[in-house]
Amino acid sequence: MRDVRRLADIPGFNIDKVAAAAGDDPDVLRMENLDTDIDVPAGVKEATKEAVDRVDANSWLPFDGKPEMKEAVAGYIERRSGARYDPMRQVVITSGEGEAWLNTLLVLTDPGDEVILTDPTYAGMLNRVRLAGAVPRLVPLVPGGEGWRLDLEALAAAAGPRTRAVFVMNPSLPSGCVLNEEEWEAVAALCRDRDLWLVYAHLWEGIVFDDLPILHPAAGPDIRDRLIIAGSTVCEHRTIGWRVGWTVAPEALHD
Repeated sequence: MRDVRRLADIPGFNIDKVAAAAGDDPDVLRMENLDTDIDVPAGVKEATKEAVDRVDANSWLPFDGKPEMKEAVAGYIERRSGARYDPMRQVVITSGEGEAWLNTLLVLTDPGDEVILTDPTYAGMLNRVRLAGAVPRLVPLVPGGEGWRLDLEALAAAAGPRTRAVFVMNPSLPSGCVLNEEEWEAVAALCRDRDLWLVYAHLWEGIVFDDLPILHPAAGPDIRDRLIIAGSTVCEHRTIGWRVGWTVAPEALHD
């Protein structure tokens, strides 16, 4: 078997082995996957079944996604952030969030470039940085009485001459850290000051508790020209098997 060097530092998830070990025991709380007994939002199944019967749905085209889906994504982000994106020129539909993340990293980085992530972070994000040939630079999330907090001094020190992007999810996996206004501003300031891209992994920004506000980076000042939103409906809408995602970015990156 050929040894593919770019895969040398990318360990497998082994989720299938964890699932096999748990089996069908009803007393085991399954947390290795997103499987849930909470149904998808009303109308999702019906709309999906209807789409299967549409002749125009069975096509490769358009390569960057159907207009109605782009409109839906742009509207969704506007409702959350107040920021309006041009659906035809700034939105690309992808096959789930993983493709959106990897496509984004391939566009932004060359082999050997660096990407800042939190520690801990979701392994799927970390491995896609490596798969793109980039190098992860980890900034600690520090546990405390108010939950996990981003180490702002370590964040400022993490950017070097080959750093190209900050790649964050909010709330974060696996810690559940929810960035506050000060932390979001520190991330945005670093991107502005060091000419970095902010790659926002959107999965479940709406799933917050304790009356915490939903803070969307697109609502921040002077960040939209260097912000890429790479997301999916998979967590918030529990559409685990639908594999629908998107990237929303400045128009120049889509050309």
